[in-house]
Order: sequence, then structure tokens, then C-alpha cells
Amino acid sequence: MSDSDSPLCPLCGRPIPREARQSLHHLTPRLKGGKGGPTVLLHQICHNEIHATLTEAELARDYNSIEALRAHPRLAKFITWVAKRPPGFHSKTPGPRRRR
Repeated sequence: MSDSDSPLCPLCGRPIPREARQSLHHLTPRLKGGKGGPTVLLHQICHNEIHATLTEAELARDYNSIEALRAHPRLAKFITWVAKRPPGFHSKTPGPRRRR
């Protein structure tokens, strides 16, 4: 499968090749009523950044759409950074973890 055949990550817009680390993200967290709700396929690094940035409560209340996630200042900065990386790129999530 070529990159042009791969699904696109809705957060960063890069292709998600079959061999890339990837996971499903519940737009509303399962623990906040999102079990069985809509999910999106993301690069694992993009998914990690979402959960490093926002609490489950914030995700459920204010960031339960791709548009809202892309508008968050830290995630917008991350998207600009990761967009310059190859589609299969993965690394540990940079920067501080969110406050619990």
C-alpha cells in the first residue's frame, strides 16, 4: 500500500501507512460517556499528544471534535511540527505531560 492509498490522520493530515504506529481515538472519552461513540484513526504520536495535553474531562467538554482539537494552541503547534516528519514517524511525546 502506498502513502496515497493510506488513510489520512484527521489531526495532522499525513497518511497513516499500514506499518505506522496507529490507534483509535474516542472523540468523547469512554469514561465520560463515549463508549460506542465515534472514533477516529490517528497516528499513535498524534493520539499520545492529545492525551498528554488534555484531561478526559476537557476532551469530553470542549475538545470532542477534530476541529476543536486542531484549534488547541499546544496541539496546533504540535501539528505544525509533526507535519514536517515522514508519515511513519514516531517518537516519545515531547514536552511536559498535562497536569492531573
